[in-house]
Amino acid sequence: MQEDYLLSIKNVCKSFAGVTVLKNVCLNIRPGTVHSLMGENGAGKSTLMKCLFGIYKQDAGEFFLEGKQFNFTDPKHALENGVSMVHQELNQVTKRTISDNIWLGRYPTKGLFIDEKKMHNDTLDLFKRLNIHLNPKTRLDKLSVSQRQMVEIAKAVSYDAKIIVLDEPTSSLTAHEVEMLFAIMRVLRDEGVGIVYISHKMEEIFEVSDDVTVLRDGTHIGTEKIEDLTMEKIVNMMVGRDLDDRFPPKTNVPEGIHMSVRNLTTKYAPIVKNASFDLRKGEILGVAGLVGAGRTELIEAIFGARTTESGEISIDGKLIDNSTPNKAIGNRFALLTEERRETGIYPVADITFNSCISNINEYKNRFGLLNDKKMKADTDVQIKSMRIKTPNRRERIRNLSGGNQQKVIIGRWLLTQPDILLLDEPTRGIDVGAKYEIYQLIIDLANRGKSIIVVSSEMPELIGITNRIMVMSNGHVAGIVNTDETTQTEIFNLSTKYLNNNEEAEV
Repeated sequence: MQEDYLLSIKNVCKSFAGVTVLKNVCLNIRPGTVHSLMGENGAGKSTLMKCLFGIYKQDAGEFFLEGKQFNFTDPKHALENGVSMVHQELNQVTKRTISDNIWLGRYPTKGLFIDEKKMHNDTLDLFKRLNIHLNPKTRLDKLSVSQRQMVEIAKAVSYDAKIIVLDEPTSSLTAHEVEMLFAIMRVLRDEGVGIVYISHKMEEIFEVSDDVTVLRDGTHIGTEKIEDLTMEKIVNMMVGRDLDDRFPPKTNVPEGIHMSVRNLTTKYAPIVKNASFDLRKGEILGVAGLVGAGRTELIEAIFGARTTESGEISIDGKLIDNSTPNKAIGNRFALLTEERRETGIYPVADITFNSCISNINEYKNRFGLLNDKKMKADTDVQIKSMRIKTPNRRERIRNLSGGNQQKVIIGRWLLTQPDILLLDEPTRGIDVGAKYEIYQLIIDLANRGKSIIVVSSEMPELIGITNRIMVMSNGHVAGIVNTDETTQTEIFNLSTKYLNNNEEAEV
């Protein structure tokens, strides 16, 4: 019976533009538990939670909170009734303080004025409860993405929520910060809060979950207690088949040196210092390192997206000028950025625009007009070849799941026919099935002679798909190792090579 559950969702259906994304989905959350919601990108996880939170209106189905039926008309209505949601995409007022963001729209007052002292003290009390160490007077634009994530979680807790939905909360967190989040979740669970946890990271699911529900193609596949599950069983439920190997076989065979980087140094902090390495034709070169090691800064400098102070880049022995991204694209480079929502997609534009924008000059005729027919045809090819789940090419990219957004961006760069691909965290926030497809795509590109650099924080990923791994440490290249001959211990030791004794490393 639904009164036995803190939250009960019954037979929810939802369609967009005639495409059904939820089909009679059910979900029951017990009080004082972490209930993980899993499924491939496009399975309907976020859509279901947005229906719960009042962002979408379901076509059919019922919601019960503590046995009482409800339908929230908007997020404010949900928050006022004990349901909070921390979205994958943070929506904050970055020019205001932490306290302002937490209490926005419900400031404590003293007469006609905001009671700043009470707001400050209430924030401190909240942070003490959650073991968060931040100054409430700090402006959000002075915080890291991970710190902003913690503020958003504290805001959700501040509503005295009975249900808190966490949608991919660890996608931008370090290992240390993930542990901090899990500690907060355990405090809330012990207080009787029900937590709906959406994540693609299997290790996290087994660490924090009490129950797991799997969706596939908008349908409820099953709900099990975590002790009755294995990683293999979850994967099978998610993709509908056994996934014996997490990584495709590495069939690419690197040949002669294609690109050489010599003494590359960036101008502004965080600084890359005298980085030198070679990239072979048809090679997948991984880049490992601790947070702040300069991995992202290195590939941004190679692509001309970060100002350099010195250094040279040559292709097939010939010096090139990659001082701007446009020049890099002209030299047949492509960059997949780490934060796709901030620097990768045009959220309000459709898939056609997002697919063709980097190659836009190829669609102009002699009068400077765009060939709409060719743009549509190329977009349709990318949707089919990348297996992008979308109603049609006219869908706004912000309406797609994170994994499908990533596929659109990769397809966009492939239309420019690059020779060198720089991929920064290419599978962040992507489910295990879609990850395999992207790994296979990367290996296929290497087989076609493309040279690829992959920056990743996931060590198994680097070891699973690369030929060599370059380790960064405090802006320096600490070493380059053959993937098949190295260990995670060796990589970690290299990553600490140039750290000062008083610097705290975070993996």
